[in-house]
Amino acid sequence: MSPELISILVLVVVFVIATTRSVNMGALAFAAAFGVGTLVADLDADGIFAGFPGDLFVVLVGVTYLFAIARANGTTDWLVHAAVRLVRGRVALIPWVMFALTGALTAIGAVSPAAVAIVAPIALSFATRYSISPLLMGTMVVHGAQAGGFSPISIYGSIVNGIVERENLPGSEVGLFLASLVANLLIAAVLFALLGGRKLWARGAVTPEDGGVLGTGGTEPTGSGTGTGSGTGPGAGTGTGAGAGTGGTAPAAVAVRPDQETGGTEGTGVRLTPARIATLAALVALVVAVLGFDLDAGLTAVTLAVVLSTAWPDDSRRAVGEIAWSTVLLICGVLTYVGVLEEMGTITWAGEGVGGIGVPLLAAVLLCYIGAIVSAFASSVGIMGALIPLAVPFLAQGEIGAVGMIAALAVSATVVDVSPFSTNGALVLAAAPDVDRERFFRQLMIYGGIVVAAVPALAWLVLVVPGFG
Repeated sequence: MSPELISILVLVVVFVIATTRSVNMGALAFAAAFGVGTLVADLDADGIFAGFPGDLFVVLVGVTYLFAIARANGTTDWLVHAAVRLVRGRVALIPWVMFALTGALTAIGAVSPAAVAIVAPIALSFATRYSISPLLMGTMVVHGAQAGGFSPISIYGSIVNGIVERENLPGSEVGLFLASLVANLLIAAVLFALLGGRKLWARGAVTPEDGGVLGTGGTEPTGSGTGTGSGTGPGAGTGTGAGAGTGGTAPAAVAVRPDQETGGTEGTGVRLTPARIATLAALVALVVAVLGFDLDAGLTAVTLAVVLSTAWPDDSRRAVGEIAWSTVLLICGVLTYVGVLEEMGTITWAGEGVGGIGVPLLAAVLLCYIGAIVSAFASSVGIMGALIPLAVPFLAQGEIGAVGMIAALAVSATVVDVSPFSTNGALVLAAAPDVDRERFFRQLMIYGGIVVAAVPALAWLVLVVPGFG
């Protein structure tokens, strides 16, 4: 048996054990990376740790640390209150506002994980308070980021268009952007319909001053329409559309007034204290630093969190303990193992095997699936950078349209970023407050699996088979 095949089988075993024995998958993946890297790939410790995602580790820690402080001092309550007023109390519009916001950020040049890191904690705090499915809100944020991710001036768009130009392939910058935009918009519409969106419309408006969700009759509903994707913690449903945990009543997190939680009101809104003003300034500084000066989101967030902790230690004392350490272990362990696979050539081996198939359409759909599967665990841009050159030989034959093939690869490799093992999915998982994280992780993993199974085939059918380009 080849080393590459052994490494893939070990990955399957890691998934099986983690699913059936409730062992942290990250810890299993670290052990697998050590075993496969040492015994199969003949790597030393430096070679194994080469795949450790240090930048992602800092992003996860920094962003969750900063927003833990924001939750502790009531800043997220104030933001939620402002968001309700922005849409005139129509909670059903909030998932679309978050979709559009992350899409706009990535379209104008934000890296997708940076946009998600900025928007996801606010969006999921809102979802918890108003009993919206965290799966709906989290996936709307991620799909929004990918919807704008391939504009001609975006990071993803610039990279892919650069690869296409370097490989002397025909391309269409606008076609690439529209393919990703339409694909993610359609997926978002389906998610909204399936995960409680229709019930959100029927719910009526909220009363921001009351902090609760009011139906058209002015009473708290017992079925909040959280759909199948919500967790079991406060503010989440049981997965059957109930407004609370197993009791079916409105959650306490919704019934409590924001001013009772955060220390008073100013007029009809939540009061802005010096700590909250400073936290809001820190969040704006994070956006400006990441988008305007291309600074690292994780390091910037940690720095801002330390400044706030120093100025207001009482609000920040428990923030470090609220960092999603189990999520950090899970994601970093899995990506370290994927790094071992890349180091020993498993990714290249799989791609070359598909590229050598004599049937171009079959090779095309297999490349889309490889891009989706691997990207669910690794860098989307890195996978596209590897797969597009692998597709060049049969694209040069003229039997496959280059524009459609590149668009299909781009959609397949990025739409799966809802996976909890990808950067965006990990940020959503880490940012969700007051949910059963294991349940939410399983929901994201199942949904990610559905996307991996369905979207590459659909992208191939719509973009490749007609022969665009």
